[in-house]
Amino acid sequence: MKIIDTLLLVSDAFCASTGIAEATLSSRVFNDGKRLAAVRAGKDIGARRVERAMRWFSENWPEGADWPLPAARPASVLEAAE
Repeated sequence: MKIIDTLLLVSDAFCASTGIAEATLSSRVFNDGKRLAAVRAGKDIGARRVERAMRWFSENWPEGADWPLPAARPASVLEAAE
């Protein structure tokens, strides 16, 4: 699975679990309400932005919601420091 596909899979699952709109999530993750829609439309973002976004999702994942498989869940910053 491509990393962009993984990002979109995780963002879709987050929106479904929380009931928030994609634009709201995009604002929270990227500080840009249009970024996820642009990625979905084929625009590119850098690898570091994807890594930061995936870490944001992991650290802010809704309690009780299942992380979507087959997306690998990044370790939290605290876990990585141990």
